[in-house]
Amino acid sequence: MEKRKLGKSDLRVSPLGFGGIPIQRVSQSEASDLIRLAVDKGINFIDSARGYTDSEEKIGIGLKGLRQNVILATKSMARKGEALTEDVERSLRNFQTDWIDLYQLHNVRTEKEWAELTAPGGGLEALEKAREAGKIRYIGITGHLPETLVRFIREYSFTSVQFPYNYIEQENRQELLGEIRKQELGTIIMKPLAGGALRRTGPALRFLLQKSFSVVIPGMDTAQQIEENCAQLSQTFSEEDSMALEKEKGELGQEFCRRCEYCLPCTAGINIPGVFLLEGYYVRYNLPQWAIDRYKGTDIKADACTDCGICETRCPYQLPIREKLKHAHQLLSLQ
Repeated sequence: MEKRKLGKSDLRVSPLGFGGIPIQRVSQSEASDLIRLAVDKGINFIDSARGYTDSEEKIGIGLKGLRQNVILATKSMARKGEALTEDVERSLRNFQTDWIDLYQLHNVRTEKEWAELTAPGGGLEALEKAREAGKIRYIGITGHLPETLVRFIREYSFTSVQFPYNYIEQENRQELLGEIRKQELGTIIMKPLAGGALRRTGPALRFLLQKSFSVVIPGMDTAQQIEENCAQLSQTFSEEDSMALEKEKGELGQEFCRRCEYCLPCTAGINIPGVFLLEGYYVRYNLPQWAIDRYKGTDIKADACTDCGICETRCPYQLPIREKLKHAHQLLSLQ
């Protein structure tokens, strides 16, 4: 597999990486097999996060004997120095390694967060100290809001930027992409399948792999997904691909769940992304009865919503989650 330079660093990454969210759903044995298969296929960039429950631990165990073959990236939602220092140490223990190649500020959204990160004794100072100590090699930033990322990368010399980009979500990215090019930053593309909303995986990945992004990181939790995703590297994006994705784009609109899971945990225990996933199977995949039957089997349904609104404050896409839950419950409760 070819390797691309990650910005101005000395890291050379495979254009297809391994996103660490889905392996939370599989056993350690399965996770280890998946990681080893990915490395065997030539994938050398593996991304996780402190917030991904046991993802770091599973990756650490799965990489035994393979650490030198991969570039490890992770991230933390901590904003203050002491908390970020603790997270770096925890990540090192979880990965069972002495160094992490890329440590990223996770989902930076607001001016308040940025002020905490850049203040004396803040998160960025802590990461710089960790870099000086050899515990991390490079510092990156991730976020879902292009307009805020532009400002943050102008104010600090990051190595890379991780942000969502896919066939559906291309709007409002030009200023960010321009600043990235200007600074020669590495680009890590998350949500390449729009959080699983795009069901035509091949065309969606081919669309991104033809571009000059450093690495695209779909989440993969089966061997078949790894095999199929790697196969896209040898194929070209066609007019037929474009037509297929345009059709999906029209069907999805803009107010759809990307399954980033930042809305969780719900105070009422609702699996919010899971509800919207079943709604998608009903509406877009033409599997109404299948979706209804599975919704019946859920322990906590969408009508358990207490209307607290906490989920909406966390959603990076400003979705009207409460209204969408009501609609999904009404749809999926049909007999």
